[in-house]
Amino acid sequence: MIADAIPKDNSMHDAAVAIALVGLLIFAAHLFEAVFRQTRIPDVLPLVIIGLLLGPLFNIATPSHFGSVGPVFTTITFILILFDAGIGLKISTFRKMYKETFVLSTLSYVVTVAAVGAAAYFLTNLGIVRSFMLAAVVGGISSVIIAPMLNQLKMQPESKIVLLLESTITDVFCVIATISLIEITKLGNIAEFDVGLTMGKILASFILATVLGAAAAFGWSVILNKVRNLQNSIFTTAAFVFVVFGLAEWLGYSGVVSALVFGITLGNIGSLDLPRLRTAVYTHPSELNVTEKAFFSELVFILKTLFFVYMGISLHLANWWLILIGLLLTIIIYIVRLPLVRLIVVKSTTVSDASMLAVVIPRGLAAVILASIPFQQGISGGETIQNIAYSIILISIVMTSLLVFLIDKTKLALFYNWIFSNLPHRPPPDS
Repeated sequence: MIADAIPKDNSMHDAAVAIALVGLLIFAAHLFEAVFRQTRIPDVLPLVIIGLLLGPLFNIATPSHFGSVGPVFTTITFILILFDAGIGLKISTFRKMYKETFVLSTLSYVVTVAAVGAAAYFLTNLGIVRSFMLAAVVGGISSVIIAPMLNQLKMQPESKIVLLLESTITDVFCVIATISLIEITKLGNIAEFDVGLTMGKILASFILATVLGAAAAFGWSVILNKVRNLQNSIFTTAAFVFVVFGLAEWLGYSGVVSALVFGITLGNIGSLDLPRLRTAVYTHPSELNVTEKAFFSELVFILKTLFFVYMGISLHLANWWLILIGLLLTIIIYIVRLPLVRLIVVKSTTVSDASMLAVVIPRGLAAVILASIPFQQGISGGETIQNIAYSIILISIVMTSLLVFLIDKTKLALFYNWIFSNLPHRPPPDS
């Protein structure tokens, strides 16, 4: 009766359809997660495909429909996914893997950019600087895609930490390298570019962002019990993560790193030996309780579902030739990854884990955002960079999903067993 009494117009009809669609997507996401347990096909793929159907293929929705809310939504999702992933990491495990992680992250990014940049130079007419600008955009793996996938993959905790931290580190590399190459393009002379200053920015971004994230987490843990006494306070921790991210970005540090370190520190605060700091604040730091962890996990699941659909909507594929170039460059990315993983991973890594480290390397949010900057700033060849990068992002997500399935279910695993024959064959832990 109430619904009949309300005047109907197109905007209300569209809103009703959109709300119903959101509900269906969340139900579908639970279904896709269940399907993954049976088939090993990550739920990222069907969600992105739904976005492609809604966006580029049938033009039912476009990023412009979301206005300024779209970029804000993706950033919020990014922050919470990394924060939630950080909560589950154990510092004791990180201590064992940090050297391997930083070596793999740095070498993987440098070698990938070199290989993709050289190939793009010969396959396109972008020229050398813009070819490497494209490579810088897609040189790192996506933390926003990796983090939720890790909960579904059968891997040792140490290997999961390597993937998550590598994705976070290379996101920072992507941002700094891409912006630096854009500055070189504007200068018109690479000799005028200050390499030392750029390297200093990278180092400062990591160190200061880490210090800020850790300090903020300890400070929050001190007052967390008092905050819980406030009414409707369960979301205040997430709100504080947003503050930390915004402060880090405003200071010129990496908000991504600060959000991840905040989560890692808060998730491990009870096991840290901090007697002097505890004495200084006259209290015992508090950890997140079971209810808060469950709340963040469910919140991340919902945001992740909507985010991957939004990503599919945002991927505009221009023409088949650029898609083919994107396919060739993506294959190069996966080929150069194999010897790097074999060379760098520790001997205790299983063949199964090494195989996942070699294939779970999708491109995602950072690349989507960075790919549009050259075009928006009017750089010659910017549209080509954007279109090829979007192709690589989509193809890498598809390839990651298919390779995870094929390695688990088919004889393709024999190829990776041969590649990583120097590693033990212990079965992976159940996830």
